[in-house]
Amino acid sequence: MLCSYKLWVQASYPPHLKLLNQNSKIPIPKTKTQFQRKSLDSRFDDIDDDADGSGLRKFALPSHVKSITSTSNPFVKHCLKLKNSSSYRHSHASALVVGTTPIREIYRYKESSKEKTVIDCLLLLENAEIPEGLDTHSCHVVRIGSMVMKKLSGVQSAESIEAIALMRFPTSFLNLTVDQNKSDSQSWFPSTHRILVLDGIQDPGNLGTLIRSAMAFQWDGIFLLPGCCDPFNEKALRASRGASFQLPIVSGSWYHLQTLKDTFNMKMLAGHPDIDGKLKKPFSLSQEFVHSVAHVPSCLVLGSEGRGLSEKSQLKCELVSIPMTGKFESLNVSVAGGIFLYMLQPKN
Repeated sequence: MLCSYKLWVQASYPPHLKLLNQNSKIPIPKTKTQFQRKSLDSRFDDIDDDADGSGLRKFALPSHVKSITSTSNPFVKHCLKLKNSSSYRHSHASALVVGTTPIREIYRYKESSKEKTVIDCLLLLENAEIPEGLDTHSCHVVRIGSMVMKKLSGVQSAESIEAIALMRFPTSFLNLTVDQNKSDSQSWFPSTHRILVLDGIQDPGNLGTLIRSAMAFQWDGIFLLPGCCDPFNEKALRASRGASFQLPIVSGSWYHLQTLKDTFNMKMLAGHPDIDGKLKKPFSLSQEFVHSVAHVPSCLVLGSEGRGLSEKSQLKCELVSIPMTGKFESLNVSVAGGIFLYMLQPKN
């Protein structure tokens, strides 16, 4: 879904002047105000709304800009909108990655996988050194003041954050509800032995933690059902430590998930507490159960803490519960998910 995009400063002229200027050869002298507007607008001459014909919006910072100290700068406002608005992020296919560690991890992973890392701009705190491992990477480096860093990072102590990267979405991310040309399920994931499916996970901290755990236990990808928060949300990125840029993520509907299941003959599992009165008795996540599915391509569905699994997930999947000797009914979804991901991780 594309959102409308307007330049931050727009020159406006009376209608009769526009008409004369376009349809007449009568020269119209520019006023001082018009010259001022022209100089203001020239800051955006390098912005191309659709540079590659992809239909995605672009906001290219001119290459001569090396320092930004004002929080009112148009590029800072652009970055803030990327940080705060999901629709704006997806219309530009870009996100802010805050912190040296996740930036370095993303870059190292992309280098090892020989996939190009697209850092449009690296924002560094004044006097901060370029992070180790990125010093040879050719990207636009811009020095920013502490007030700008504080505003973009959302951290009160700007000294604790020295780098922010403006990165393009990875090619491994697909939104099937928008991109109708990616209907071939065989192209969604490089491998489909273990896919984590998230059903209505709205808390970005939980979603990011689950993505990070899936990456740690070598799962093949993430499938997001409707109702999930944006994996490139600021808090989700912080929790995932950059894993959202490393693990293939596909966002789609149950129709798409069913297509994936049928194509690869996958078993559908769903984490669910063992509560009396349920129509289906859950299997216990025992070593015996884990061994029985070790070589079977599987999807694991996890629901939100508040609502749990959707009715459709409960009907379509085999329910599996974590055996607990304590009296608690259920665990936090990111904690439970970590246990499931560890127990069901692919075996070499």
